[in-house]
Amino acid sequence: MSPPVRSHADQVFFEIHSDLPREGPGRDPYTQRAWDLLPALERPRILDVGCGPGVPTRMLARVSGGLVVGLDNNPPYLETLRTRATTDGLADRVHPVRGSLFALPFPPGTFDVIWAEGSIYLIGFEQGLREWRRYLRPGGYLAVHEAAWLRPDPPEEIREYWQKAYPAITTVEGNLDLIAACGLEVLGHFTLPEDAWWTDYYGPLEARLRLLREKYRGDEEALAVIAAEQREIDLYRRYPDWFGSVFFVLAT
Repeated sequence: MSPPVRSHADQVFFEIHSDLPREGPGRDPYTQRAWDLLPALERPRILDVGCGPGVPTRMLARVSGGLVVGLDNNPPYLETLRTRATTDGLADRVHPVRGSLFALPFPPGTFDVIWAEGSIYLIGFEQGLREWRRYLRPGGYLAVHEAAWLRPDPPEEIREYWQKAYPAITTVEGNLDLIAACGLEVLGHFTLPEDAWWTDYYGPLEARLRLLREKYRGDEEALAVIAAEQREIDLYRRYPDWFGSVFFVLAT
């Protein structure tokens, strides 16, 4: 079957997001910090939902001693994960799987832990918690980080942006209320600090945008895609005290 034809804008978007260290905020020390909030687990079976190029996937394989399935719908990301896992000597414990986070391609009760660093917003925080938990074995765990208001009174510019980009965004307290409504227990939560945004995500992304801005000079459609990515970075640069990403580690 032939691959789907992408629009020019889609092609530029994927060029922006190819071969970056991460596809969202995070760093290995914060994956480790979240993992340490879980009780000791014996060779757990873990699902990393929306794994992208698989930085957390490989980290989880190293720290857990278990099997980690990296799920993503983008074949190039999965190929990157496969290659890097092999290089790291983790090929026997990292399994890339193509699939949608809207309908996980596994039987209920398959995993001990479901992990999602920055992907749950695609399905919605509450919906993701309610739907994904059925893929956990009894007594399983969820670890996700989610965009959240860090203060309840955001300036108009950033409030309008996030209301369009992710209308379900709420405060940390609002997310804790949703977790309780889903019948889940909070083992711990913490806000990712600014270096989690800049070191492996916005820093490399902004460098890529500078290169592509030159490459696509005069191409209005491409430059519009680049400008949209830059605006997100600029807003975080101006308002880091107002919104961020919060890690929630949960027990069923």
